[in-house]
Amino acid sequence: MRFALSEDQVLLQDSLTKALAELAPLDRVRRFADEGERSAPDIWAGLIELGLPGLLIPEEHGGLGLGLVEAALAAQALGRAVAPTPFLGSAVLAPLALMAAGSREQQARWLPRLAAGAVTAGVAIHEPVAGARDGAGVAAEGGRLNGRTLFAIGAAGADLLIVADRAGGLHLAQQAEAVEPMSTIDATRRVTEIIFRDTPAEPLASNRALERLRDAAWTMIAADTLGACEAMLEKAVAYARERRQFGRVIGSFQAVKHLCAEMAAEIEPTRALVWYAAYAFDHAPDEASLMAAHAKAHTSEIGRFVARTATEVHGGIGITDLLGLHYWFKRIGLNRQLLGGPERVRAIAAQLQGLAA
Repeated sequence: MRFALSEDQVLLQDSLTKALAELAPLDRVRRFADEGERSAPDIWAGLIELGLPGLLIPEEHGGLGLGLVEAALAAQALGRAVAPTPFLGSAVLAPLALMAAGSREQQARWLPRLAAGAVTAGVAIHEPVAGARDGAGVAAEGGRLNGRTLFAIGAAGADLLIVADRAGGLHLAQQAEAVEPMSTIDATRRVTEIIFRDTPAEPLASNRALERLRDAAWTMIAADTLGACEAMLEKAVAYARERRQFGRVIGSFQAVKHLCAEMAAEIEPTRALVWYAAYAFDHAPDEASLMAAHAKAHTSEIGRFVARTATEVHGGIGITDLLGLHYWFKRIGLNRQLLGGPERVRAIAAQLQGLAA
């Protein structure tokens, strides 16, 4: 048995990484962040040409019909580039919701358009996954939604919304009373607060669809953090090879070597954990939820360590806007809390194993 990526999977990630170097260089990310753009349609258009929106969608609906491992590799590349895209909501969670719980008519109506990139989708599942706060939560009755939901992913300007109500049911909505941006530390992505007032919505079948979305989201967020960690390590090593003090490059100092080695030692096993969580989602359903929880919680912790340590290697310049290291630092920070911090996720993992009530 071969425990490694296939040639096609390696080619997919390499091609996407090279494309993102042109589509989303740091100057483009900086402009998105500094100017408060709602979206980056030029970046998304380039990814549409590569077929990224249809990664998971079956071929019969115009997609590529690939699995969550391929989606995780894409998320890893996007995290490495801190690219501002609607990938998580539009290319992963919304298609999975429709494939798992949508009717044939709903699938035929939306999946081909999502695969072609003709529409984008946002996903609002924060409250039943991470716990309600500030009185947030959505009630569903008679095909109508009321209430508000926080930290919606990719909802700004989206044509379709996947919304979870307080009971864990999923719904399709095409409008909302208001979609307001929320301020977070991460300027490379937009999360929103959505308000519903008697908003028409179509219910999706339940059959544990929310759990599947949660597991996929946790795995994708973990992959995004992994990519950001890899980028920060690479930048720290490159800087250590160039920066000179006392007539020597600082990478020759034992203390700096140890910092870089510790980051590499934390990242390497995490890569296997994230990839296996993605594999389990499609091929080991009995393990999927627990592995997704482990991946999310563990990358949250090593992400914080790598972000802090890579910044320390850079010294004072590491916190300057000129270098831009803070974009990766803050992306890792938001990922840590998005859809549940490590404490919340570990509590759910304990419940899954019968270790907590």
